[in-house]
Amino acid sequence: MIDTIGFLELNSIARGLEAADAMLKKADVDLIFAKPGCPGKYYILVAGETAEVRTSVAEGQEIGGRFVIQSLVLPRVHEQVIQAINLCVPPQPKNAVGMMEFFSVTEALICGDAAVKAADVTLIDIRLGTGIGGKSYVLLTGDTSAVQQAVDAGVDKAQDKGMLLNQVVIPNPDPVLFESLY
Repeated sequence: MIDTIGFLELNSIARGLEAADAMLKKADVDLIFAKPGCPGKYYILVAGETAEVRTSVAEGQEIGGRFVIQSLVLPRVHEQVIQAINLCVPPQPKNAVGMMEFFSVTEALICGDAAVKAADVTLIDIRLGTGIGGKSYVLLTGDTSAVQQAVDAGVDKAQDKGMLLNQVVIPNPDPVLFESLY
């Protein structure tokens, strides 16, 4: 089970590659992914024990320097966050679907974790900026009140950073919509 995740978002692919290598050499962490994204960003996600992840991310920040957009160390991450990033949760029709859309990939991780910890919902997807112009979003489903509570918790977490673009809760969505989500 993953205890803590660390995430680094850079605006240089070359420096991102260099930072990822340094992060893996500096601390005992597992690489979930290191890949380019839109528009010309580089994303690094590592997991492990909290102290090791902190050390790894600090090294990535140092190597990344002025190319680091945002970084994150998220202890006690909810297991659904990793599943949603990897699209391992097929959507099941529920009473509602909710989405939070962000200008920042890092913010989607923070707010997705807050949302799933706040209510009994299922994270379907945490889309991390690839193919959508560098934006990100969190998609979740559940009973209408739980989805609203989860989205409110995620939005609350994002309010002070200005990275939230929009959010929606759709009660009783058309069943065909769920087929298009995956």
